[in-house]
Amino acid sequence: MPDTHSTRRFDIVIAGASFAGLAFARALHTALGSDLRIALIDRTQRSASPAPESRAFALSAGARRMLETLGVWDEVAPLSQAVTEIEITDSSLEAGIRPVLLKYDNRLTPDAGNETTDEPASYIVPAAELEQALYRSVATSPGISFIVPAEIARFADTGSAVAITLRDGSEIEASLLVGAEGRRSASRESAGIKTVGWRYGQTAIVVLIAHERAHDGRAIQHFLPNGPFAILPLPGNRACLTWTEDEIEAKRILALDDAGFLAEVETRVAGRLGRVELAGPRQSWPLEMHLARAYVAPRFALIGDAAHGVHPIAGQGVNLAFRDVAALSEIVVDTLRLGLDPGSLEGLGRYERWRRFDSAVSAAAFDGLNKLFSNDALLVRAARDFGLGLVDRLPALKSRLVSEAAGLTGDLPRLFKSEPL
Repeated sequence: MPDTHSTRRFDIVIAGASFAGLAFARALHTALGSDLRIALIDRTQRSASPAPESRAFALSAGARRMLETLGVWDEVAPLSQAVTEIEITDSSLEAGIRPVLLKYDNRLTPDAGNETTDEPASYIVPAAELEQALYRSVATSPGISFIVPAEIARFADTGSAVAITLRDGSEIEASLLVGAEGRRSASRESAGIKTVGWRYGQTAIVVLIAHERAHDGRAIQHFLPNGPFAILPLPGNRACLTWTEDEIEAKRILALDDAGFLAEVETRVAGRLGRVELAGPRQSWPLEMHLARAYVAPRFALIGDAAHGVHPIAGQGVNLAFRDVAALSEIVVDTLRLGLDPGSLEGLGRYERWRRFDSAVSAAAFDGLNKLFSNDALLVRAARDFGLGLVDRLPALKSRLVSEAAGLTGDLPRLFKSEPL
């Protein structure tokens, strides 16, 4: 078990011990070893028997390369499913036939930004197993301490360090504080960093199903009037269903008993997978978009959902978080190897310039897609169906879409290129 007692001084303090925070700690420890003193602060004590989880992530090839380089992927790989093909349909919920408007192979081909042939562009990874693998990768690492349960009350730059006060009144110091607590980030609030965003009036619903027919690694995205409905394949004739509903309709669906809820699932799956049954708990949360107005402050940086929360329509939230991790860890490691201060605004400013624009563009794109496809107006549907059909006839454009979804375009951090820090 991790040490829950901190020393007074650390090199790096990470607020939040979920996907982004754990991956950042792993990246730093892998590069610099136990000479770097890291503290992970989290609101909750990790349970020995975590609650059942239905969420799964569409992990990009770039994020997979990062996890492989950090020595985490081998533990996750047997539980994950490579996505070999993607199908997109656009129809009403009552439609008896859902014609496929866009279908493409989800494998990378050699081009200017990728030298690997036939590598899957994405993998469906169970969220709980990924988080547990990240946790185990740092849980007993020398030089890494856990401070749990705890939460940051406030912090201040003293010039030579960041002085951090926890809710229980205890104090610690570090050269750099990284906020990774998620959308309701206490450290972001303490830094006085505001966010811009809005609620969608939609609810995300997630559940695991077992099904009769083989999925053959095919992911299916149905665009329905209330929002997208995705069938994400998992090993062993299972799938994670992730769908968006109007808030009022979502409340009705979530209030149903298992038989009624399964009937709603079957209507949306539309017989594609044969007989289906529920294989995990229902989960839901309100959907919103937010972007932090700044990603850094003196001796402070934001990563993951603390920095940006995007609509799940393209399943890119965790991939954006891991790109943050890869970029910030690269800058911090390079700075420390030069004997410089990792909390200096010079290095942190580079991180902000690297990641903020990409996150803003992604958030805007996903927001636009949601508005476009959560619209049942006849002319809008006709226009988008025409657009999808046009893309389906352009192999070069489909290849570009695959590379984008694989996280292998733009200014890539070394970890996304399978290069160690």
